[in-house]
Amino acid sequence: MHAALGLILISYGSLAPASATPSLLLNLDTQSVLYAEDAGDPWYPASTTKLMTALVTFEALANREIDHETSVVMSPWAMRQASLKSGLKVGSVMTLQDAIYAVLVGSANDVAVALAESVAGSEEAFVQRMNATARRLGMTASHFANANGLFDATQQTSARDLAVLAREIYLGYPQYHDVFATSKVTIDGKAITSFNELLTRLPGTVGMKTGFVCSSGRNIVALTDRGGQRYMAVVLGATTGRERSERAAKLLTEAMTGELGPNGQQLEDIANDLQRQPEDMRKRICTSQSKAYEAQQNKRYPMGIGKNKSYLKARTEHKSYSIRTWKVAIGFGSPLPTPKPQ
Repeated sequence: MHAALGLILISYGSLAPASATPSLLLNLDTQSVLYAEDAGDPWYPASTTKLMTALVTFEALANREIDHETSVVMSPWAMRQASLKSGLKVGSVMTLQDAIYAVLVGSANDVAVALAESVAGSEEAFVQRMNATARRLGMTASHFANANGLFDATQQTSARDLAVLAREIYLGYPQYHDVFATSKVTIDGKAITSFNELLTRLPGTVGMKTGFVCSSGRNIVALTDRGGQRYMAVVLGATTGRERSERAAKLLTEAMTGELGPNGQQLEDIANDLQRQPEDMRKRICTSQSKAYEAQQNKRYPMGIGKNKSYLKARTEHKSYSIRTWKVAIGFGSPLPTPKPQ
């Protein structure tokens, strides 16, 4: 059971504890663990799923199955995804290079599916690759059901598994570091800002991905590189954006200042709890009962509230990337779009 602080209502006539949620702090290069709390507990990944989408894409690029100029077309299925903010339509097309930015910076759910279709022919085939890659990496708590992280009860991971995944990406594909360090993308003039506010408010942050659905709460995988010392924090299930950012910033700051040192564990020593099911945070995060839960979690994690110390600095300028799309007609039997007009 998770540690408790206070009791709150989560359903009529029942009580449950306000709780700590999974977190992990790691030396990226040595895999030494500096802090771990419930790091092997299963959790819903939300848009941190897009890290696996990125890795499968990077591997396909490395294998020359596709290239950075491959056309990524917004199919009818891609445009039926929820929580769309890209402004794209069926038949909108961008290069694969641009799609990587749209997915990882703008967290575009439609583009994630279109990217999967371009890489593997269908999202279903792409998801098979995602799960095969998870097995290869030893991500034993992880199972993927889609390319964008929208809620599916079968889609789960753990803080430990996300650290394995993020480390594989960041160390194995340094040519994409610039993508993860970018904090704003514009698609045909429409600006989408990354929810990873550490990129602009914690010096040394170089990536990597946030995620949110009601059932997961607010998740983040964050990386810092300061003076050659590289650290990774994973925080899952935060109640608010402030809590998520402050918790991750606190862990990373204490690593960089030496307040937290290795605890004697290596990343591989953390065992996933395969007997548990992910906690469903929906009632605590997205209902009329959420105010009570948020108040309890604010007591647990008060950083940045009122006069309490904040680990976030004044916001710096966004690092931006611009995308331009073009259009093709979509219909039964339509060929793949031709390369971007010159």
